[in-house]
Amino acid sequence: MGNALFSPDEQKTFDTKLAELLSHYPDDRKSAAMLPALRLLQELKGWLPPDGMELVARRLEVTPARAYEVATFYVMFHTKKPGKYTVDVCTNLSCALWGAEDLLAHLEQKLQLKSGEMNDTFFLRETECLASCGTAPCLQINEDHHENLTRKKVDEIFSRLP
Repeated sequence: MGNALFSPDEQKTFDTKLAELLSHYPDDRKSAAMLPALRLLQELKGWLPPDGMELVARRLEVTPARAYEVATFYVMFHTKKPGKYTVDVCTNLSCALWGAEDLLAHLEQKLQLKSGEMNDTFFLRETECLASCGTAPCLQINEDHHENLTRKKVDEIFSRLP
């Protein structure tokens, strides 16, 4: 299974980094490493393929269902292969008061996607909170955070994407 999931270099990286992660947990508490282990898998694959979640579950000595439960609870994890860019638009109260819903509608039109949809390039989704209430509205593209947004700023940000 490892060969189908990972290239030899990825397998070595996964094994080495997972061993380092697990060294911080008692042997009887491996399952506590679920979040960092899933994060490691996603760093290597760009998402959480089912066979990858099964591998993480085996290594942490939990059921595959438990890994899937954790992966689907957190918005930061992708259980479906996303486009090149994951665009999270915060529409929580502070962002909504400063126009986030208008920005989301603008992006839906610009990208020709509804929130929750994806194509080969973009995965657009509405997110509950990106922890920038004082600099609302905000969005995140992959791991890049952008604040104090307007339609014009959003257009400038997207014009710079490769």
